[in-house]
Amino acid sequence: MNSAQTKLEQRKRLLVLLLFLLFPSIASAMQFHVSHNDPIAPVILGVTGILFFALMGRFGARKLGVPSVLGELIMGIVIGNLGYYFHSDLMLVLREGPAIFDTVENLLQGESLELAYANAIGSYGNGEILDLLKGPHGNELLRVAHAVDVFSRYGVIFMLFLVGLETSIDEMKQVGPDSARVALIGVVMPFSLGFLSSRMLIPDIDLHTSLFLGATLAATSVGITAMVLRELHQENSSTARIILGAAVLDDILGLLMLAIVSGIVVSGSVDMLHIALIILMAAIFLGGAIVIGPYFIRLIVKLFYRLDLIEAKMFVSYMFVMVLAWMANLSGLATIIGAFTAGLILHDTYFDHWDNDKECPICIKSLIMPLEVILVPIFFVLMGVQVKLETFLDQNVIILAVGLLASAILGKLLAGLGASRGHNRMAIGLGMLPRGEVGLVFAAIGSSLGVISDALFSAIVLMVIMTTLMAPPLLKICLKRCGD
Repeated sequence: MNSAQTKLEQRKRLLVLLLFLLFPSIASAMQFHVSHNDPIAPVILGVTGILFFALMGRFGARKLGVPSVLGELIMGIVIGNLGYYFHSDLMLVLREGPAIFDTVENLLQGESLELAYANAIGSYGNGEILDLLKGPHGNELLRVAHAVDVFSRYGVIFMLFLVGLETSIDEMKQVGPDSARVALIGVVMPFSLGFLSSRMLIPDIDLHTSLFLGATLAATSVGITAMVLRELHQENSSTARIILGAAVLDDILGLLMLAIVSGIVVSGSVDMLHIALIILMAAIFLGGAIVIGPYFIRLIVKLFYRLDLIEAKMFVSYMFVMVLAWMANLSGLATIIGAFTAGLILHDTYFDHWDNDKECPICIKSLIMPLEVILVPIFFVLMGVQVKLETFLDQNVIILAVGLLASAILGKLLAGLGASRGHNRMAIGLGMLPRGEVGLVFAAIGSSLGVISDALFSAIVLMVIMTTLMAPPLLKICLKRCGD
């Protein structure tokens, strides 16, 4: 590298450092103490500011060679807690997470601000937050919070849609007994260990909370593992095939477990008949979507035959994922289950016989990716903002976080035992280790249902960060030393 390039690199680093050091000034600029003629202006400022910090987090992660999701998550933790320290109105509001979003929902139903906030957050509510919402800029803060929440929810839907899009039903049928055993153990063991450790470490913990903690530990982020396997040029090895095949089944089992646990929380009791009904509804939804979905896609493709191929792919994809997300919610399941199912069913071959333009190098994934690139970072930054570092001043929270981390690691390492002899069981277990974005989605749903407190949410985020950081280097070492 010559001197000119060195100076340019130093200037880039200096610029990033200055932007980071200028955070208090940026936070102050987001106080909304300026009148706006256009009511959407505060939303533009708030969402763009969050995207800016997400970009900084992603840039830092790429420089350090860690997954982008970690950079965005850690940046959210930084701005959320610095915003709390410097009393940024927007950060103070966003840190309350689901309580603020529920407040907006209650307001839309006609309740007064005080009643809407009390019903959303309960008697332990933060008086400072209520004073902010009752202040002259309270409506602007609520609009921004509501917009950020909606954008982040859309981001999760598109993220799970892309996960499903990269999953082949035919490959699922061919994953073999090794992948099936690894997936089953990789869901049951972390769930059991997470459930038991939470009951032991917090004796008075609610049953619903323990169930959700266990379900969160059962999740796996296959994207991070796939990235490591590609870097080592081992994506076609037998170890990689078992890991990726198990991760696909792990997603299905994890989402089913999420549906069951959410159903138990909503119903308020562990009713075997109710659980059986949830499993039946999930099976009917998945089976019906897989059988009927292709006919629906072919129908709307024919309806859009006058459009350009790129337009048709975009409209059909968007409509299909939203319809299935809505139908999943109608069936009592999470919207992300519908989004994942839409990705499983939809593929580019439905457009092979397009009359207007048969030459189209742009696939569905490439068209949806820009939406995911913009919206998903908002979700991760928002999850980070909701991590309240002051909760770690409680010794019990630290103990629980360590217990969850140990359960998360041991549960997935044991999953490697599901592979037959002759395979690299340790590498398979490490490949199942990172929780990443899927674990955060589960934690966010638990928080929105009121079963995950601020302290528990912070402990879960710490577990997600640690497992996601640990997995890539350990997997690289294991594969290099032991081979395939």
